[in-house]
Amino acid sequence: MARKIAVLPGDGIGVEIVPEAVRVLELVGRRYGLEFEFAEGLIGGAAIDATGVPLPEATLKLCRESEAILLGAVGGPKWDDLPVHLRPEVGALLPLRKQLGLYANLRPVFLFPALEDASTLKQEVVAGTDMLVIRELTGGLYFGEKKREKTPEGEVAVDTLVYTTEEIRRIARLAFQLAMKRRGQVTSVDKANVLESSRLWREVVNEVHREFPGVTLNHMYVDNCAMQLVRYPRQFDVIVTENMFGDILTDQASMLSGSIGMLASASIGGQVALYEPAHGSAPDIAGQGKANPIATILSVALMLETSFDLPQAAGEIRLAVAAVLAEGHRTADLAAPGQGYESTQEMGELIRAKLA
Repeated sequence: MARKIAVLPGDGIGVEIVPEAVRVLELVGRRYGLEFEFAEGLIGGAAIDATGVPLPEATLKLCRESEAILLGAVGGPKWDDLPVHLRPEVGALLPLRKQLGLYANLRPVFLFPALEDASTLKQEVVAGTDMLVIRELTGGLYFGEKKREKTPEGEVAVDTLVYTTEEIRRIARLAFQLAMKRRGQVTSVDKANVLESSRLWREVVNEVHREFPGVTLNHMYVDNCAMQLVRYPRQFDVIVTENMFGDILTDQASMLSGSIGMLASASIGGQVALYEPAHGSAPDIAGQGKANPIATILSVALMLETSFDLPQAAGEIRLAVAAVLAEGHRTADLAAPGQGYESTQEMGELIRAKLA
């Protein structure tokens, strides 16, 4: 039986990087005797242009009927002046996560040895970086009530940060479960010295920790965590945190891997998981063949591992990426000043050649 995958290229460089990852899946399918059925849908700005809305019902239906979702990126300056609820990031990504119950975003942050000199940080600081950041994805400020009110002095804007015990409990439990498969250490990131939601977060994480006595837990304020990520990243194994903190910290952590173009992600929790690179649509380089497809290809590795129970295939993809980088091949975001680089398609071809 064919395994159905919803493919949502989206906007900007999404239409360039997603095909490279699809070709990797096709190659893996042939090697393992699997048949993948790819069905493409509209999302983001492309969907607005075609249908008037960023997340059409047809796309949501396609996602629900699939076994996994591969997403490129959404957004761009063309749609920045639309009403907030129609902007691609707000009108597509947030409701997609909520509708599908994708409450946990997993972002592995590791550094291939060949890229130790590609990070903006010193080699001795970033070498050996290997962590998993788990971001709560359907609560917090992004989903709380929002309003603006006029006052005699101007306007007041309000964003409401809400977390429930159960929302915290399920993400904490996932963090401890995944830590047991790694090095057994969880760092829970909050702002409990200031925020009531963070105080609840810390209390619930401590409560869940009692179920996992073999895992070490430490708490860290988000501002300190931001500093520690660039001071001593090897101290981290699994980081778990709320929605907005996770959004910010994972972008910062991407620099530890050499480029945000290296950061894969998986959003899980519902019946179907979503896989996407952590970078955006990069409209400034769209259509130029400069985009790095590796994050999307590594996201496909996560898909094979998580949705299709093919850890060996996932490992082969990572080894192929490592081998290509070890030979000195680079995309534009990874190349040193004056160094030549491979195009999006060329990098995809090199990785598939190693796989084959």
